Amino acid sequence: MHLKIKYHTVKILFLLLIIIIIGCKEKRSTIVTPWGTKMTVDENGNTITDDTAEVNDVISNIKQCGELIMLTLSGPDTYYEYHGRGMGLHYLLCEQLAKHLGVVLRVDVCKDSVELITRLKNREGDIIAYPMKKTDNADLISCCENWLVTKEYSNLADTIKKWYKSSMLTDIKQQQQRMLLMGNVKRHVYPMMLAPSKGQISAYDNLFRKYATTAGVDWVMLAAQCYQESCFDPKAHSWAGACGLMQIIPSTADHLSLPRSQMYEPEPNVAAAARLLRELQAQFKDISNPTERLKFSLAAYNAGYNHVRDAMALTKKYGGITQRWSDVRKYILLLSNKEYYSDPVVRYGYMRGSETANYVDMIIERHQKYREALRTGKAIVSTVKNKNYNEDNYTDPLSSSLAAHRASKKNKWRKD
Repeated sequence: MHLKIKYHTVKILFLLLIIIIIGCKEKRSTIVTPWGTKMTVDENGNTITDDTAEVNDVISNIKQCGELIMLTLSGPDTYYEYHGRGMGLHYLLCEQLAKHLGVVLRVDVCKDSVELITRLKNREGDIIAYPMKKTDNADLISCCENWLVTKEYSNLADTIKKWYKSSMLTDIKQQQQRMLLMGNVKRHVYPMMLAPSKGQISAYDNLFRKYATTAGVDWVMLAAQCYQESCFDPKAHSWAGACGLMQIIPSTADHLSLPRSQMYEPEPNVAAAARLLRELQAQFKDISNPTERLKFSLAAYNAGYNHVRDAMALTKKYGGITQRWSDVRKYILLLSNKEYYSDPVVRYGYMRGSETANYVDMIIERHQKYREALRTGKAIVSTVKNKNYNEDNYTDPLSSSLAAHRASKKNKWRKD
């Protein structure tokens, strides 16, 4: 008890000493208390703890942690996931900022502007990378593109203002446009059907037959999907890192235990895609009709399982049948509309729904054409058209006129 009283006496005396120092010194000085707390007295006589000092050096703290935390809302111009990669103008711009700082970018998606500001003030993020007006909030500082940081992070705001140039946004818009064009897959376009009179669709029919049981589909469906993905080119690759016949992305390859060194090899690639289709169909086991279940699985293969479930949640909310693809397809399309991707039942935000709807439509229709050609032995006359696809001037690489043009470029590589 005597030692405890003595300790408190020392603590009181030390605090009195700080008050004297505040009154006598104009320059900032740092003092370590007997109980181990760092206390800094600034030139205005304010006492700053080590936590406050850390905030004032937020750039160093960000670099030490190795990440910049971006708070934003889901949307086509802010942030969304696309083929395993983050997209959106503000995301891409913030990604450049993170590279400038020498750190990685972490994204936390909020539900609304209130959550954005609350989490920023609670230091759960470094910056709001979403166009917002400062309004009358004196605790916030506006920087490039109406991004916000807290007043305590003023040196981060100064760093951003020095780094940002108005031309950056134009450059990133062009970059995103190039990335989003579906033609940005480097591949050679092979014939849609190799030898219909011999019942041969492609050079990889043996692989489709071998792994169709694994996938839970008939081999012709695997062939139809493969042509949609790569036009039967095992060397095809995209800007998003998708590789090979079935366009497997690296993170999916890891999940499926496909060694990255084998991603371009036809058999391992098709085998992995078959395992993925089987997994997706198992995740949609609540859809009893196998034909319908396959359509949902193909949509998830293209856009991700979570986006499809979001569309199903919207379908249920608005009175549709969640096990019927034609009903859910409507909301797949509407998930590019803010009214719907901001709906409370939607967990994963914006998606490029017309691309996914078109993906499923074309595979299903091509499958039917293949079955007909195999039955009759006659070549396919392509009538597969884009349906409800109006984003970014997408061009169908399978249309007969374009296919004929590319066939004239035999053995030449180009960005399709």
